[in-house]
Formats: sequence, C-alpha cells, structure tokens
Amino acid sequence: MKTTSERELKLAADAGFRLPDLLGEPIKTRTFVSTYHDTADLRLAASAITLRHRIEGRVGVWQLKIPQGDARLEVEVEGDAGAVPMSLEELLTAVVRSHPVIPVAALRTERAGVLVHDGIDDSLVEVVRDSVVVLEGGQGGRFDELELELLKGDGAALRRVERLLRRAGAGDTDSRAKLFQVLDVPGPDAGNPDDDGAKRLAAAIAAQGRAILANDPGTRLGVDPEHLHRHRVAVRRLRAMLRAARPMLDREWADDLRGELGALGSVLGPVRDADVLMARLQAQAARLGDADGPACLPLLQALSSERSVARTLMLHALRSPRYLRLLDRLDQAAAALPVIDPGIDLRDVAAAEYRKLLRDHRRLSESPSDDSLHALRIRAKRARYAAELAAPDDRKWKHLITRTKQVQELLGEHQDAHVAEARLRELAGRTTGVDTHLAAGRLIEQERGRRRHSRRHFPKAMHRLERALRRAIR
Repeated sequence: MKTTSERELKLAADAGFRLPDLLGEPIKTRTFVSTYHDTADLRLAASAITLRHRIEGRVGVWQLKIPQGDARLEVEVEGDAGAVPMSLEELLTAVVRSHPVIPVAALRTERAGVLVHDGIDDSLVEVVRDSVVVLEGGQGGRFDELELELLKGDGAALRRVERLLRRAGAGDTDSRAKLFQVLDVPGPDAGNPDDDGAKRLAAAIAAQGRAILANDPGTRLGVDPEHLHRHRVAVRRLRAMLRAARPMLDREWADDLRGELGALGSVLGPVRDADVLMARLQAQAARLGDADGPACLPLLQALSSERSVARTLMLHALRSPRYLRLLDRLDQAAAALPVIDPGIDLRDVAAAEYRKLLRDHRRLSESPSDDSLHALRIRAKRARYAAELAAPDDRKWKHLITRTKQVQELLGEHQDAHVAEARLRELAGRTTGVDTHLAAGRLIEQERGRRRHSRRHFPKAMHRLERALRRAIR
C-alpha cells in the first residue's frame, strides 16, 4: 500500500487553449482508463471520496482518494480489476457499511503537460491538460480540464502558476472530481440560514455525519493525524449540538445518542491526545539541543507504546457493530429528527449557554485552579457550538464566535500544558536515567511558561468576548 498527499487546483481549458511558451519542462503524454466504483446510492461520493481502478498500458492499480483538509490523501494498491482489495475495503467499512461497491463510471483520459520549476522558492508544480472521454456512466460525452498539482513547496507556487495560466486564457471550472462531474453529484447541502431551528439542526447533524465518514478512512489508515482530529471534533460537535438543542428534542432520544457519541469519543480521545503530546514533546526536545534533546527519547518511546495500545483499542471499536449502528442513527437523525417543540429559538438556547459561561467566569477566584479553567473552556466550547448552530451568517454573532474561539484556544493551550506536565512527571517516573530526568525537568519548565502565558492573556480575551456578546445579544 502506497500513500501520497496531493494538493491541486483545477481550471477550464477550451479547445483553443495552449500552454504558455517556456512554462516548463514537457512530460510524457499518457493515456489511461479509470473505472470508478461506488455504492448504488453513491455513498463514497457523498463523502467526497473516490475509488477507482486505473489501467495504464498493462498495469492496473486501485486508487482511493480521501479528503485531507484542502488536499487529498491518495492510497494506492496494485491489482487487477475485479474485487476491491481487502485493505481498501477495510478503510471504507464505515462509509459503505452493508452496501455493495460496484462500477459506476468509466473514463478514458489523455494527459499531457509540463513540470514548472518555480524559481522563487524552488517549488515544483505539475500542470497537465486532461482530455476526458466518458465511456460508461453519466450522460456520456467528453470534457477538458487543467490540473495543477503541487509536487514540492507551498501553496503560493500553485497560485503563481494559476495566475500565469489565467493570463493565457484558462478560466474557472467545476472544482469537483471527474467522477462527480460525470455523475453530476451535487455538493453537500449546508442548510439555509432562513430555515427554522429544527431544519438547521438536521442540516448540522448531516454535516458532522459527513465529516465523520470523510475522515473515518484516514483515521483507520493512521498516516495523517489530522484525520483523527477532525473525526473527533465532529463527534464533539454533535454531542454539543444535541446538548444545546435538547429543549426542542425528545430528551431521552437525545441523551441516549449523546451517550453513544461519548463512548466513541472515549476511544478516539486517547490516540488523539497521544498524537498531540508526542508532537509537542518532539518539538520541545528539538529545542533542547544536542545536550538534553536525545535524553528525551525514553519519554517519547514510552508515550509511543501507550499510543499503540490505544490505537489498537480504537480500531477494534471502529470495526464493531456498535459503531456502525451509531452511524445509521446519525443518518436517521439527519433525515427525521424527533422534534417535540419546533418553536424553540436556537438563539435563545445559545444565549443561555453564554449566560452559563459568564456565570462560571464570575465565580473564578483571583488565582483559579487548572481544573476550573478547564471547566470554563468546556463552557466556552459549548457556547460557541450553540452559536454556530443558532446564527451562522449573522455578522455580530460571527464576531462573537471568533472571540469565543480565541478564549477557547487560550484555555486549550493552558490545559495542554497542564496535562503535558502531569504526563511528563508520570513518564519520567518510569525511567531511571538521570539525563532523562533532567531533560524532563526542562520540558516541564517550558510547559509552566506556557501556562503562565495563557493565564496572563486570558482576562483580556475574556473581556473581548463579553464585549462581543453584548453587541450580539441586546
């Protein structure tokens, strides 16, 4: 199994378009046939996932592409057409569930292009023109498009090459993947701000359900920790939304679903927490230099072992019938919420969450404990999610959400530092090396500095939040 991350842009190219002279080094023209697979109801496409078998010459390969922020992660497995490889089937368990995967379209692509060496920052961008003929599926026909893929460097290089191509006559195009264009798969429905609270809640549940499914394959694969992070955030958002909207919902139903989401979060959390702490300690150890940096290795090894155990438990949970039943319940909730009081105003619900936040803030002592600041962070997160659900397009509420996020991030950094110090003490206690103990002490001092920084800036951030709240809620 081979994995690569791709970041690309798409542009339109009419029949008369020509790549600008001296743009780059020509690449060999290629022709390949891609057979796309999905369920009959296009479950993969609904999660922005593509699965295809590509034949170029006599070589066949299966390619799975899953969302990765503003890029895509491609998983490649060599093999003949026919049954989807088991390794890819496993990654798609949550998305397809009991629905069989079948061929849904076939395209022939002729690809020509150039490699652009960007002299500003030594970036490398591949620019190709794809002439696509639809062999099976959709309405048939053909279309051309330009694809710009970043092979080396950052996104600025992509933008520079894009401007060059636009000056040469390239224009806007459908940004969807080729299969989605052929089958005319629509983008996700984000809901209408003018909808009533129940409809907005249903749309929000559907959006977070899609986020879970889009990131589930990457969570299972374990190549990019951001998939797990987004997976976990979607679960947390769902729990917070259901909690905030309890006045309009069947209380027993909402609490039971929140309980199942909480159980899922309890197996995602330890792996994500270990990822965050490992990345944090690796960066800090590097700053200690050659004298103390290598002495941190036993700490990182112990943490890595813990993560491996937690990941095994997580994968077991993701393969369980209980998890698949939860996903079915989320689908059902998005389609038909058990609403008992549709007249509830979600802005009133969000306002109530903010009143609780201000109440708990006023109760803080002059030198609040770490636990009380962590509890306030949870309050801020609940209030923010409720505000996002209640008034996503209101300018004043958007400003309030931004201020709330700033408070949440400050207190999150404080909590991370608090947890990191406790974990460092625990990990160091398992080692006997004096050098490791000294290095752990230096790392702990860095964490204490971060806590002091968060505490110093928290009052001002909270004051800005309160001022934004007064403007949003009059």
